[in-house]
Amino acid sequence: MRGVVTLFLLMGQLQKLARALMVLSTAPLGLTGAAFALLIFWAPFGFVALLGLIALAGMIMRNSVILVHQLDQGVRADHDEWTAIVEATVSRFRPITLTASAAVLAMIPLSRSDFFAPQAITIMGGLIGATVLTIFFVPALYAALFRVRRPAADPSSPLVPGAPAVAPAT
Repeated sequence: MRGVVTLFLLMGQLQKLARALMVLSTAPLGLTGAAFALLIFWAPFGFVALLGLIALAGMIMRNSVILVHQLDQGVRADHDEWTAIVEATVSRFRPITLTASAAVLAMIPLSRSDFFAPQAITIMGGLIGATVLTIFFVPALYAALFRVRRPAADPSSPLVPGAPAVAPAT
């Protein structure tokens, strides 16, 4: 039931089912980081860690909503979809990593607690792993879902291997 409510809220915010499902699909990205963190710190996976996973899913989806919204704005404003995706990802990289870093640092005092340590460790490890994966996964999934193709390279461009570094003077 909660998943359906979450899906409807995402659809209301993102205005398309494909975008909402894309954001919803990023929630499991934190599982690997959370599992590794729990293993490294020998923390038990119990009820409190499960609560941490639920909170972690919300944090990951929030970062994805921020990125998807910026991607949509860039695609609407720019004619070249590929460039819009790259620029949106680069422009949202710092805010997403800063908010994730702030959340991870805020969990450090909680990780010293006897009761809440598994929850904090789950959130810290999952958020670190999911932030890295989200930065690559969401733009790639967006390009795949909406069939965005990389434009053909201009042979006179300095970014093409083998092309001259400076354009010839006319």
